[in-house]
Amino acid sequence: MDQAALHRSPLRPAVPRSLCTDCGISRSADPGACGRACQFIRPDYAKLEARVHGRSRDPARPDELHFGPFRRMLRAALVPPRPGAQWTGITTRIAERLLETGAVDAVLTMAPDPEDRWRPVPVLVTRPEDLAGCRGMRMGYAPLLALLEPARAAGHRRLAVIGIPCQVYALRALEAELGFERLYVIGTPCSDNTTTENFHRFLALLAEDPATITYLEFRADYHVELRFADGRVKAIPFLQLPLSRLPGDFFPLTCRSCVDYTNVLADLTVGYMAGEGEQWLLVRNARGEELLGLIEGELRLSAPGSAGKRQGAVRGFLANTKRAAGGLPLRRMPAWLRPLVGWLMPRIGPRGLEFARARLEMKAVETVLHLRREVPARMKSMIPPHVWALVAPYGLAPRPGERPGTRDTG
Repeated sequence: MDQAALHRSPLRPAVPRSLCTDCGISRSADPGACGRACQFIRPDYAKLEARVHGRSRDPARPDELHFGPFRRMLRAALVPPRPGAQWTGITTRIAERLLETGAVDAVLTMAPDPEDRWRPVPVLVTRPEDLAGCRGMRMGYAPLLALLEPARAAGHRRLAVIGIPCQVYALRALEAELGFERLYVIGTPCSDNTTTENFHRFLALLAEDPATITYLEFRADYHVELRFADGRVKAIPFLQLPLSRLPGDFFPLTCRSCVDYTNVLADLTVGYMAGEGEQWLLVRNARGEELLGLIEGELRLSAPGSAGKRQGAVRGFLANTKRAAGGLPLRRMPAWLRPLVGWLMPRIGPRGLEFARARLEMKAVETVLHLRREVPARMKSMIPPHVWALVAPYGLAPRPGERPGTRDTG
């Protein structure tokens, strides 16, 4: 069963759900498993962290309140970098090594749709050389976990899964029921997803020839990098992005209320937020150490840096999000000031680990404010305790009925 066959492999239709990112479980033979698996129903991160890592996050340990349980954090780059990789190719190289060494029978990941490079399609990869076709970023919902049953039916007993947080949460919640002998989970951070169709509209706002864009990345230096088929590269400061021209529902409530930016239930998280231009690795457990050990000799490694202060940026984000969540127009920065602030942010704004902490606190703020406005009854089941701890320094606290075991007395 090769990638081409899997591109055409029919999937069951998704069962309609509210607050759903189509991780693939509703397309399985038991769509009712969504009730046990979905992070948007009644997540229990403390229980799953303890099950996967041997303990839940410890707020007394540096950065675990923000990033979840980990053994060590690293700044890393694959040397030499792989052509066509989103960063340097660390995730793809680990997956290749898992297949090369026989540690797994198959890798469950995403590949581009043959008709649209930006549309993600779930695939099972069994040959190391086929993973090169999976490099790069996609945007859109993709039922990754719908291929768990085909993987089992094909006789695969040792599986690696590369997924985003909502997929990994469901995978971990159902892991004991799946029957695999061994499971390796490589997680990539995720903040805001949208439909592939919406993403094409966004690309059309960034360039006159959006069909020739081959690469897009939100960088830790406050720029979006675009690459084009003819070799051109364009960097756009965050402040210059045409976000005001996007529809209000461009990012769904699921993504605006996600509490797991750093993919805390993965064995190894591979991201960029604290990488300062390289990749950021969070080794979370013994299996994560095993994954990193497969390629550690091919990496340039260093300790993540940290600079700047995040509080001002988070407070500004809080003020704007309050206005947006209330349906009010955002206070926009004067056009003449944007280039100056865009120049200053990479130099005096939060960088490295402080940038990552800022993003986690912003996501926590966003979760509270948008749920409070749109589905307040869901707050007591959807918001874990650590999220309230992240927003407390900014004056956000649970109201009656917003925490488990309480009820609205208003």
